[in-house]
Amino acid sequence: MSGDASDGSLAMEQIDSRRLTGPNLVSPGPAAILDAACPDEHADALVAAWRERVTDLLSALGWSDVRTHVRRWPGGVSLAFSAPIDGLYAATELGEWAFESAVGHLSGEGPKGREAALERARSAFAEEANPALLALEAEARRRDVAFLWDDDEVSVGMGSGSATWSARDVPAPDQVDWAGIHDVPTVLVTGTNGKTTVVRLAAAMAEAAGRVTGSTTTEGIKIGDAWVERDDYSGPGGARTLLRDRRVEVAVLETARGGLLRRGVAFTRADGAVITNVAEDHLGEYGVHDLDALVQAKLTAGLARRPGAPLGLNADDAGLAAAHDRLAGPLSWFTMRPDTDLVASHLRAGGDVVAVVADSIKRSRSGRLVDVVPVAEVPITLGGAAAHNVANALAAVVAGSALGLPHSAIAEGLRSVRGGARDNPGRGNLYDAAGARVLVDFVHNAHGYAALGAMVAGLAPKRLLLVLGHAGDRGNEAIRELARAAWGLSPTRVLVKELRSYLRGRPEGEIPAVIVDELLRLGAAPEAIDRVADEPEAARAALAWAEPGDLVILPAHEDRAGVEAVLRDAGARPLQP
Repeated sequence: MSGDASDGSLAMEQIDSRRLTGPNLVSPGPAAILDAACPDEHADALVAAWRERVTDLLSALGWSDVRTHVRRWPGGVSLAFSAPIDGLYAATELGEWAFESAVGHLSGEGPKGREAALERARSAFAEEANPALLALEAEARRRDVAFLWDDDEVSVGMGSGSATWSARDVPAPDQVDWAGIHDVPTVLVTGTNGKTTVVRLAAAMAEAAGRVTGSTTTEGIKIGDAWVERDDYSGPGGARTLLRDRRVEVAVLETARGGLLRRGVAFTRADGAVITNVAEDHLGEYGVHDLDALVQAKLTAGLARRPGAPLGLNADDAGLAAAHDRLAGPLSWFTMRPDTDLVASHLRAGGDVVAVVADSIKRSRSGRLVDVVPVAEVPITLGGAAAHNVANALAAVVAGSALGLPHSAIAEGLRSVRGGARDNPGRGNLYDAAGARVLVDFVHNAHGYAALGAMVAGLAPKRLLLVLGHAGDRGNEAIRELARAAWGLSPTRVLVKELRSYLRGRPEGEIPAVIVDELLRLGAAPEAIDRVADEPEAARAALAWAEPGDLVILPAHEDRAGVEAVLRDAGARPLQP
């Protein structure tokens, strides 16, 4: 359902309507939300008309405490109101009617059938109502344990201390054996780049401590060395699936921006959250149109923390550093530059800091920094040349500390992840191909390519070949920015690939054409650029070109298995840092 002012003068149109099942960017708890395009000059009138209708209908339904939430963004507005978890579908329909009615009113149309809408809402709320669900939620809150729910299942506790039931057969609180219900140490990891690597490092730390560790990433759900599921499980569904597995003693959850914006946080009992960095990526979705809004969206991961749990932030990220005075709860900063005023003052005040000092990773204890491990002993940093992985290692130390892991296990975890395809698949995997080096990585945006600069300089290649591609859900300027960042690495040759599974509605050939056009505009010679059909073809072309001493940066986004097969067939040998 959507509303649209037919005369075009108001140009108000529904973009998306959905349930927010946990705390989120717009509201502090579950809510029904509608995103709408709306000229800025008409936003006040739309908000007032929508709020009037929502409040009227909810009051008529007997809701005594109606809480509406509004978030404005350039050219649009997000309209939300809080609702119980057993009424979110009905609330979403009610919010849509209120928007349609408000647009009609502002366009000069007549009433939009209040009584019929009220009757539909009354019937929908009655059908959806689940008193047993609310009773179990309240008892879990009283007992201070996690409560996880979705359309299919309901659970209390986490991991080894969890119990799960069908959503159609929720027990009364007095039927639950609460003696065995408890939470397990859990940490969330979000950010633009580095999330998966940080999750893998933190999981290795927990395993070094002898704990059965579960993790969710864009690669899948993993418990110990075993894959439970293989796919992108970095959203709330992946978190719930893992936290309901009774084998799990510690959980490390990659938490993607999309899930936070689409549904909110999955639970509110985490022992910590870590944000690696925030760069301009995925702008234009869910009302997030600039870097500051994206920072706020990432920070919603902090809403998953239990009271007193730390929020780990990258002090070297300008957006996160600027946001610190708006954040509640204890902060843990990690940094490559511990001498900044922000970090130094935090350390003097007794706050948590993880930093690189004199080529060693250190963490704060009693107001001073003590050694964790030398950077040279952390394989994924390539002796410090891979500065982005140094930062990821710092973030992982914050995560390990939030999980309550011993100092020795944190250090051992950093040493144990070798950086190869077995320990950290698709992230910083280095190969030797007849004297040329090939880096297989998930680098996928301008921020990521810029972060590779120090590593490229440290490896000092004779020549550099880059493979470039981009997803179709970014604007042309973001695609051009990626080309500019990659060109800043001074490549000798560039292969531009098609990503067919990431076209996102664009025609084939359009995204490579934008990349090629920007490279030519930057001064690349036409003969230094080639277009390839897919990632395995890119790997074959790169190996045919490479000579001893060269470096190939080969991002693998949609067919890593195909790329690795090409490397194996060519006799490329994995290099362990």
